[in-house]
Amino acid sequence: MLTRIDHIGIACFDLDRTVEFYRATYGFEVFHIEVNEEQGVREAMLRINGTDDGGASYLQLLEPTREDSTVAKWLAKNGEGVHHIAFGTADVDGDSEAIRDKGVRVLYDEPRRGSMGSRITFLHPKDCHGVLTELVTSAPSRH
Repeated sequence: MLTRIDHIGIACFDLDRTVEFYRATYGFEVFHIEVNEEQGVREAMLRINGTDDGGASYLQLLEPTREDSTVAKWLAKNGEGVHHIAFGTADVDGDSEAIRDKGVRVLYDEPRRGSMGSRITFLHPKDCHGVLTELVTSAPSRH
């Protein structure tokens, strides 16, 4: 069962400049920064609030580290902006299978490693009214 909005992914050309905008404008501070080599991105997670299920909601800022990454291709086509929405779940495997059984294309056969040690998969935007949708099971210590 999907329990919360885990994060909103925002593609950007300059991570440091974008982080500074969110810090200066809204007071959001960086909770976590990492490079995900598999996905070809440098990312910052800005924690917005805690949630009833013990998780949290974030803004995820994504800067491509190589031109062939999905985010780089998306930026070239669309420019900066909202890239995806992610919903939190205690069981990314079970929920992705249940959603697949409803006719929605799940982009990964098996969930992959995401930010801060989470497990993730994506749903095809053409099956989700044009929205790239991510399902996330947080790592146990992520709050």
